[in-house]
Amino acid sequence: MNLAIMQFLIEHMPTEEIKGKRVLEIGSKYVNGSIRPFIERFEPREYVGVDLERGRYVDVVLPVERLRDCFKEESFDMVIATELLEHVRNWRLAVENIKMVLTVGGSLYITTRSYGFPFHAYPHDFWRFEDLDIKAIFPDFVSVKLMRDPESPGVFFKGLKSRTTPVDLSSVALYSMIMGKRTTLIPSTSDMPYARRVKIGFSKLMGQATYS
Repeated sequence: MNLAIMQFLIEHMPTEEIKGKRVLEIGSKYVNGSIRPFIERFEPREYVGVDLERGRYVDVVLPVERLRDCFKEESFDMVIATELLEHVRNWRLAVENIKMVLTVGGSLYITTRSYGFPFHAYPHDFWRFEDLDIKAIFPDFVSVKLMRDPESPGVFFKGLKSRTTPVDLSSVALYSMIMGKRTTLIPSTSDMPYARRVKIGFSKLMGQATYS
């Protein structure tokens, strides 16, 4: 979590969105900082941290694609997912689960990486999101703030859920780090062309890369 992400969250997260509310953070394991101590100062009713593996600030070990297995529909007033979506292979299923657990009128905070950001498999790196992609993915949200990361290629989004009607995301094409192009498909790592596999492997070795 870089400084710009932390600043974005703090500047756009009013106290009334927190106090007495239920908060879910997805990808909550402490790695390079956490927004959780800031939020907990304002006394949320509950704060649940979810991640793929155990660690500091992780309350439930669960992939984002299976949120509905653990939480009821509209369980949380706020959902936070920083630097997560680019690492989830089935991004559509992840988004569907995120939307499902958020109340109507609830706030969603998303930060993720855009084209030009280096390949960073932790443990995987699948996608790059642009401003227009976020608009296409969240038409069922009122956009409060949508901006570029001022420090590195990425996008920040705060939205308020406006309705529960499902959104068809099948036509949304994202830039795939596996295929090296935009696609509506959900490729697996085995689909990566050999030449691209070699390019990424060499670039990582040399410490270079935009991995276009």
